[in-house]
Amino acid sequence: MKRIWTLAVTMAAAFAGYADTIQVNRFRVAAPLEVKSPYRVDTVDVKAKAFDVDKLLDNQPPFSRLAQEQRWVESLPETQKNQSLWLADFILETQDYVEAEVKVEGLKHYRLYVDEAKNSDGKVKLEPGTHRLALAYLSLPDTAFTPKVMVVSDKSDKLSVDNGGKRMYTIRDVMHGKSMYSPALSPNGKYLLLSYSVRKVGGGSESLRRITDLATGKVMTERTENIQWMPRSDRYYYTRRGVDGRQLVTVDPVTGQETILTEHLPEGSFTIAPTEDFLIYTLTQEGTAERKDVYEVIHPNDRQPGWRNRNYLVKYDLATGIMQPLTFGYRSSWLCDISADGKYILFATSTSRLTERPTTLTSVYRMNLQTMEVEPLVEKDGFLNHAVFSPDGNRVALVGSPECLGGIGKNVREGQTPNMFDVQLYVMTLSDKQIVPVTKYFNPNVVSYDWCRADGNMYILTEDRDCRKLYRMDGKTYRIELLDVPEECVRGFSLADKAPVLAYIGESAANAMRLYTVQTKSMKTKMLRDLFSEQYGQVAFGKVDAWDFVNSRGDTICGRYYLPPHFDENKKYPMLVYYYGGCSPISRYFANVYSFHSYAAMGYVVYVVEPSGATGFGQEFSARHVNTAGDYVADDIIEGTKRFAEEHPFVNAKKIGCLGASYGGFMTQYLQTKTDIFAAAVSHAGISDHSSYWGEGYWGYSYSEVSMANSYPWKDKDLYVEHSPLYLADKIHTPLLFVHGDADRNVPVGESIQMYTALKLLGRETAMVLVADQDHHILDYDKTFRWYATMQAWFAKWLKDDPTWWNALYDPNRCLY
Repeated sequence: MKRIWTLAVTMAAAFAGYADTIQVNRFRVAAPLEVKSPYRVDTVDVKAKAFDVDKLLDNQPPFSRLAQEQRWVESLPETQKNQSLWLADFILETQDYVEAEVKVEGLKHYRLYVDEAKNSDGKVKLEPGTHRLALAYLSLPDTAFTPKVMVVSDKSDKLSVDNGGKRMYTIRDVMHGKSMYSPALSPNGKYLLLSYSVRKVGGGSESLRRITDLATGKVMTERTENIQWMPRSDRYYYTRRGVDGRQLVTVDPVTGQETILTEHLPEGSFTIAPTEDFLIYTLTQEGTAERKDVYEVIHPNDRQPGWRNRNYLVKYDLATGIMQPLTFGYRSSWLCDISADGKYILFATSTSRLTERPTTLTSVYRMNLQTMEVEPLVEKDGFLNHAVFSPDGNRVALVGSPECLGGIGKNVREGQTPNMFDVQLYVMTLSDKQIVPVTKYFNPNVVSYDWCRADGNMYILTEDRDCRKLYRMDGKTYRIELLDVPEECVRGFSLADKAPVLAYIGESAANAMRLYTVQTKSMKTKMLRDLFSEQYGQVAFGKVDAWDFVNSRGDTICGRYYLPPHFDENKKYPMLVYYYGGCSPISRYFANVYSFHSYAAMGYVVYVVEPSGATGFGQEFSARHVNTAGDYVADDIIEGTKRFAEEHPFVNAKKIGCLGASYGGFMTQYLQTKTDIFAAAVSHAGISDHSSYWGEGYWGYSYSEVSMANSYPWKDKDLYVEHSPLYLADKIHTPLLFVHGDADRNVPVGESIQMYTALKLLGRETAMVLVADQDHHILDYDKTFRWYATMQAWFAKWLKDDPTWWNALYDPNRCLY
């Protein structure tokens, strides 16, 4: 549908060959509202000022009326018999930062609003995006006037007055709107419980849970409580505060009838047994506290809040209210699974040892809940993550890295150390403890899984290259097959216990979340909801396409690119390059905080490359992350960037930027020591010195078990020094921006500070922007916009040769030296 707002441009003045005044000739207006002046109790107010009709404009106008009435005029109304309030608006859109002045002539009593914020002087600063400018003005009885609205700017050529009916996609679209998550089918497969999150303008969010009848589409209930399905009875449950304590309440989704299972539910988190007659609690024992002023750190992890606390398991019987402790000790215990018959649990414990990799060892046990007898299944394995029962309870699925269980799942070249983040699946038969490494020759990386009671098969969500795909493993033969579902990335899925039904949320690089159900026998798929059409039907998006290349080593390197909306193949566009920040690939999700679509909307080509070391491409590929300190990764990024620019003439090869976060921030810095192909770079929370990060980061030494396996600063200086950007700072000539949360505990802010200091001493183009009170991720609502604008403005300065936005954010004249 074509946008209803249109503007006409009139040449009111000329400068350097282009118009610098835009006259607005078409407005959306609402029918006038009669407003009366108040009764004057006194001639003046408390500030000794007489009443002025302008006071009728002091309150926020009802702008929602504009959308409701959808009425358009080519000029603003000029007269009205009664004293009336008029509302009118129009749209300005820009790919670049623009400063302008809105001039209103012929109106005496009015207020200007920009994106619903009051503007007092008409001077506006428009960041890239679509902006709604609105007027609230008064017409007085029998008073004629001829209102005119003009926008004046020396960048009027950057202002879009008609973009074909669709607006730009911006970071505001990422920050606001509705998301779906955690689909959950009832045991009989008739009802779907879905969680929604509504992110609001101004910050804050609201979470809702909705139950829908899948046969009729009828919404059975919608609640703000954290409701979940009972394991087998097709009722849902939640907890609440009763008169005499915490209550566990079940609800019939059809009738709404509530049943209180217990009146005195203990505090803490719990899991309901499949038999629905008891709960397994995970409770916490607080460790001994130190003095707060002078204190000893007894372990590298003791710097982390809560590390001294330990968890233990308790069984709570719903019939008697008895709390039966299941585990006790110095080491933490956690629940892995409960057998379908409720007779057994799987639980795990961990042991720390700092003198040898891996530094944390995990043991998995099976406990008979009737006799309290415990059987060890796996003891002190440093590469094991989790375990679950098969539906019949005769087998256990174990999840861990390729090195777990004696390395029976390893599939790497001789001399390679597997990537600990490359997750593999194993199946143990409990009768003889025989283990099968079922994904040893399966390249996708296991993300999550569910062993279905309805058909005995296991459904596995994976990182499959840069997608997230669903697979089904035959519960008997362990043969794995890809499920043909219509989205590139599955966000989450659920299986019914008693019916062949699967529900999932999916999205792709070119579309946002959609909700589906799948009949697992016929694989018939039905879409239930399309948030993409609901929220982005009036947004313009550019093309997204895959682009792989074969590197000089003969490897196929996966990637994709985003083109600007209204792309012109005859133009030259600046380009941004993005790459992974840890070991996981940059999946083809529609949106993330770096928002590739919003950068494309600002006129950039965005190239996302999946270099060596990423999981989801097979064990040998991900093992290249280990003990290489960025070498394979950097080579692939540089080669891919050069090849992409060579093969796509619409890329301006002299205006290419790159950005990354965490390990990707390290890569941003390291790349500048190896190449001069980038005209600008941004490092968010990047590592500049592997040895200082190894010692200071909360997870520094433990992450180094992955990336620097069995290598340490005192014996592997080539990795820790020669591959650290700090010691190569003199090789960097690219304008490099550092952004970092100053409360970052993962990659301490000193990693950016020391590198920034080095480049300043070398006289290189650099800047550093710290985000107060933010950790590794920037989560504060207002600070997110400033952080994101900072990165955008840096690229505008160096890739578009326009420092205006950067200078508006960070005045270059404020320094005294």
